[in-house]
Amino acid sequence: MEQTATAPAAEVTEKPQFTGQTTVGEALRIHPEAGLVLASFHLGGCSHCGINEIETLEQICMGYGVPLDALLASMNALLEE
Repeated sequence: MEQTATAPAAEVTEKPQFTGQTTVGEALRIHPEAGLVLASFHLGGCSHCGINEIETLEQICMGYGVPLDALLASMNALLEE
């Protein structure tokens, strides 16, 4: 009986994407300009409204009244460049 060697499955490298469950720390590691996008929504730029790296994007949006879908659209636009 002849054995056929099978090629290893191609690795699929998943493109990172920002979601509501992405933490601030993860966002800052995913893209170097993520902090600028957060600042453009007035998140984390002021001394009295600091955000914690372990908070999720959804949590900071809820806490500061920022529409999550708008923030995610801007954050994910960084990955399309």
